[in-house]
Amino acid sequence: MPLIRSRSLLAALALLAAALAAPAGAAPEKHPKATKVLAKAKAKASAKKTAKAKPAAALAPDAEAVNFSAWSAVQQFEEEMVAKHGFNRAELDTLFGQARLLETAVQLVKPAPPGKPKNWQLYSSRFIEPIRINAGVRFWNENAGLLARAEQIYGVPAEILVGIIGVETVFGRDTGKFRVIDTLTTLAFAYPEAPNRVARMAFFRGELENTLLLAQHAGIDPFSLLGSFAGAVGLPQFMPGSILKWGVDFDNDGRVDLRGSVADAIGSVANFLVVHGWKREDTGPAVFAAQVAPSRDWESLLGKGLTPHYRPDELSAAGVNTAVTLPPGRLYGLVDLQNGADATEYWVASDNFYAITNYNRSYFYAMSVIDLGRAVRLTRGN
Repeated sequence: MPLIRSRSLLAALALLAAALAAPAGAAPEKHPKATKVLAKAKAKASAKKTAKAKPAAALAPDAEAVNFSAWSAVQQFEEEMVAKHGFNRAELDTLFGQARLLETAVQLVKPAPPGKPKNWQLYSSRFIEPIRINAGVRFWNENAGLLARAEQIYGVPAEILVGIIGVETVFGRDTGKFRVIDTLTTLAFAYPEAPNRVARMAFFRGELENTLLLAQHAGIDPFSLLGSFAGAVGLPQFMPGSILKWGVDFDNDGRVDLRGSVADAIGSVANFLVVHGWKREDTGPAVFAAQVAPSRDWESLLGKGLTPHYRPDELSAAGVNTAVTLPPGRLYGLVDLQNGADATEYWVASDNFYAITNYNRSYFYAMSVIDLGRAVRLTRGN
């Protein structure tokens, strides 16, 4: 199946130059540039179909000036940016002196309290609701041609693309108003105590590096880039590194723009899913409702990660049954969706379900994408 052609890092960054330009009125206060090349990007407005521009927000109420540039870990990071990428050390000092610590980001990434029961129905109700469904119908109607083209090129059904963008940002309504530099600096160097703290700090440190590289090559003030509390950007909420790796110029205007271009957002989501295992030849449902036997032999099939492992006959032998016959020659997994004190739901999941979990490593998330896309399709009447 056709995929975006590989590009060198510099070429990909060049395509992103206009994508990262801030909307009008981006930051209410001035900030020094990260490098000498950082100046306001000059990009001719394209005639492509774009999402409605979002105004920049002021600093978050809990943004705290802590002078990150005095932190030893930040100084080490600055040294690495100088050695690896040729950044100016004094300018990085100034930049991190202007970055703010966001307590909101710290609180939102904390793990759920121990013992709190998972509740799929409660989680799902946040996404499968009339406002989001009706917005999805409008989005699909307005972008039917783009969705059909993405489905034809990548083999990902339109309803899955609609489901992801709807779950992520309500079709561009909520793309995030935090300064990405603030969120990523906070999470790279002030991540809360957690079992995976070291790994998560390393991840956000890498995304901070990607953000500075994007800003450098795009010629923009890095403080002008806005996103979620975790640094995700645009309609599909891609992290900066994901924009570089999987962003697609789907409207062929010479740049990847995930904040302003609906076309690029749709193409990029489809490309991401294909790269992460979506099987276009598997045209059936991504999940099948399952019944499990009282013997509970099937319990050994649970908790096997985010890849399928079992043939249909192995599922059946363990006491897992579906109302329809599973297509042979493929592997499946058993998914449990817990409902607090109520009965757990069980589903048999295909490769395509697990491809969605690469977008967000959660069974709840993947099922919400599937259910929202289906609800929008049925409401739309096709």
